[in-house]
Amino acid sequence: MSGLKRLSFSSSIFFSRHSRLQQQLFSVSVCMPRFCGLCHTMCSPPTTSASTSSSSCTSIFRYAIGVSKSLKISEKSNCLGRKQWPMQSSTNAKWVESENSSLVVENEGKKATGAKSKGLSSSSVPLFKKRLRIVDIKGGPDEGLKRVGEQLLVRGWVRTCRLQKAFSFIEVNDGSTVSNLQAIATANIEGYEKIDLGLITTGSSVLLDGVLVESQGSKQKVELQVSKLTLVGESDATTFPVQKKKLSREYLRTIAHLRPRTNTFGAVARVRSALAFATHKFFQEMGFVWLASPIVTAADCEGAGEQFCVTTLIPNSHTNPNTPINKIPCTKDGLIDWSQDFFGRPAYLTVSGQLNAETYATALCDVYTFGPTFRAENSNTSRHLAEFWMIEPELAFADLKDDMACASAYLQYVVKYILDNCKEDMEFFSTWIEKDLTTRLTNVAEKEIIHVTYSDVIDILSKAKKKFEFPVKWGCDLQSEHERYIAEDAFEGSPVIVTDYPKDIKAFYMRENDDGKTVAAMDLLVPRVGELIGGSQREERLEKLEKRMDALGLNKDSYWWYLDLRRYGSVPHAGFGLGFERLVQFATGIENIRDAIPFPRTPGSADF
Repeated sequence: MSGLKRLSFSSSIFFSRHSRLQQQLFSVSVCMPRFCGLCHTMCSPPTTSASTSSSSCTSIFRYAIGVSKSLKISEKSNCLGRKQWPMQSSTNAKWVESENSSLVVENEGKKATGAKSKGLSSSSVPLFKKRLRIVDIKGGPDEGLKRVGEQLLVRGWVRTCRLQKAFSFIEVNDGSTVSNLQAIATANIEGYEKIDLGLITTGSSVLLDGVLVESQGSKQKVELQVSKLTLVGESDATTFPVQKKKLSREYLRTIAHLRPRTNTFGAVARVRSALAFATHKFFQEMGFVWLASPIVTAADCEGAGEQFCVTTLIPNSHTNPNTPINKIPCTKDGLIDWSQDFFGRPAYLTVSGQLNAETYATALCDVYTFGPTFRAENSNTSRHLAEFWMIEPELAFADLKDDMACASAYLQYVVKYILDNCKEDMEFFSTWIEKDLTTRLTNVAEKEIIHVTYSDVIDILSKAKKKFEFPVKWGCDLQSEHERYIAEDAFEGSPVIVTDYPKDIKAFYMRENDDGKTVAAMDLLVPRVGELIGGSQREERLEKLEKRMDALGLNKDSYWWYLDLRRYGSVPHAGFGLGFERLVQFATGIENIRDAIPFPRTPGSADF
């Protein structure tokens, strides 16, 4: 066996021969014969003599296979498709070469055997497990009663601390739920002096160790009988801005770094997270491939020109933002010399990932993007953000009907998901934000989605008895008041898809209909929000697309790669875009879109 006398299979081991793989963990010191050629020297143990350095993978395998016959070891594939043994729980293991050339795998920091032992030192890395949260304690129909008698460690931030004669009530929240956990701390527990000193205040962070008991009060089923209180972080009660009182949304936007500690914004954050998860879940289950579309682009997807410019021509120093005009490179004609810029041309923050998604859809069939987009629209309304997230699927070999079906299925899927999985938060929104929220969402999730044409909508609006701020005529772009009337009044709360819009009010990439006046576009309208989803069948005919771009004055050289998709294997394809913050608004009842994103970016505001 050439120096190999004993081998431990109880731990993971480090291989130190290859510096590139020095920290690579392997579960057992066995290399299957198929590894030879690539990892022969890597698999040989460290040796000092020429005789022992010739140990091969095969010799190790032959020895180990006899030992492993008595072990129940299953195989699994690593990232290279090879078989490897299962990883043990401890990574505190190392190769040790002893005086008699015996090879030992040591674990848990034990000293190596032999007078001349040497090897890689290591420390134990604990397994990461899901930590107990308040929602795990109080969640479920029994509201925590099944955990009564359990010893628990609760981490969180103090909402209130009420002192009594012999004990104190502490309400703690860890952000996992709207509900606080009430804890009772008697004067004889470890750490109670922090309460006596007035350090357990609103906003302070604590660790509470204790036993869960049935509550004697009527507001909760269980409470924590504290045996040890640890103050983690103090909070100055005189200056902490999030007190237990009603605070306006406008004020909370000025302290966006602390507003998630309120019930409302904690709930918004959880529902937003659930909607994001449901989005990926829906498209992955439907076989879509997620695409990371670029943030910096030279193209304008919407053709509106409202883009943020990305440039290094202006010296970008945070310490000294003052830049003389004469420091910006110019041509002889006095124009900005874009050739000296970082990208050698004008570049912008993207307004959409759609065009990039189309490139991958014409190779992978069904893809979707989900990421940040930007628009330099100087608007201070409750419906606009300068930075927002977009969900944009693209389907190859698809027409407008397929697009409508996908959009409808997606919307109903994510709405059902939050109704089923965010019940406490949805109840909170129904109580404090919008009284009939659950009913409205249930209607969208369960009612049949109605399909009408743009011309039908104009006819309905023209005959409506309601007076609109913006006049209605064929060819006008529908405003929010029009869209909400259609969804809320004309069709009594049902979601509505409107198709076949005039081409003059839609983007250049939408497929022209046979009438020459309209395009195969669709908008999905929902109550309270209006347009939630906008999509179309894309123009797959090269000559039609080029003609449309010429009419709009777009520079085709900037879209050469987009036009190539029509030159090489063009197929009918369709897609849609959904502003994620509008979806959050729709799902929570939050009126201002600035409250649907953690850190809103708007004209004159880029704090935090």
